[in-house]
Amino acid sequence: MQTVYDWVTLGIFAGLVVLFLQRSTAESDHSKDRLAWYLLAGAGCGAANYLGNKGYDIPAVLVLAATVALIFFVLKPFNFGSNT
Repeated sequence: MQTVYDWVTLGIFAGLVVLFLQRSTAESDHSKDRLAWYLLAGAGCGAANYLGNKGYDIPAVLVLAATVALIFFVLKPFNFGSNT
């Protein structure tokens, strides 16, 4: 845990794990959630961390942004504008 990439990706991954556990035990219908999306987001965190630690800052930030976009637009952790 030496770089900012370590801390940022760990925080995002921890949030992803909490989201997965919450949704897997919730009684509400999250049938559109697929395990592959969580795996892809976790792999994105790992790839961004690897790239950042190797000094490839721009690709790391791009992969991190794509991972966050995946989480927000596909997994939808927040129900903005939704009544369910």
